[in-house]
Amino acid sequence: METKRAKDLMIPLKDYPHIPCWYTLLQAMEEMEKHQIDVQGRKSLPRVVLVFDLDSSLSGIVRRRDILRGLEPEFLSGTPFRHSKKLFDVQIDPNLTEFSYEKMIQGFQQRAEILVSEVMIPAEVTVDYEDHIMKIIYLMVNQNRSLLPVIKDNVVAGVVRSVEVYREIAQVLLKNKS
Repeated sequence: METKRAKDLMIPLKDYPHIPCWYTLLQAMEEMEKHQIDVQGRKSLPRVVLVFDLDSSLSGIVRRRDILRGLEPEFLSGTPFRHSKKLFDVQIDPNLTEFSYEKMIQGFQQRAEILVSEVMIPAEVTVDYEDHIMKIIYLMVNQNRSLLPVIKDNVVAGVVRSVEVYREIAQVLLKNKS
């Protein structure tokens, strides 16, 4: 097997969605929706957007689930559900009694103006352009990441996704199957 490195597996930054930290959740959604990633003829939609700060350095990442968390209505995310001490001591949330599709959309529209910087995950785990595939696998598994930014000369050059790493390993194993 030829030694694969981050540079061999990465999607260049120019081909991957990235946004400034002052974008809203709605703008992040627009970026995700307009990108389609094509790697060796296999197309997919991005699950993550890179976020850059004011000096164009990597600040964090925003996943689809982070956007959904940001859009979640306050009455669902504000406080954890309280378990009643009595069997039938149930109080009805007044927000749920008038819950309608229109109210839901209105709530989403309001919360879609939240800045991505409020829901993003800091970019604490990266790989170097020359890092070996084993280091990439190690970091993905041990840091619970499905995407790692690739750094070359102190600048983000692209991203490595778990799908490309998996595909590389699968091809080698299936090709060498007895």
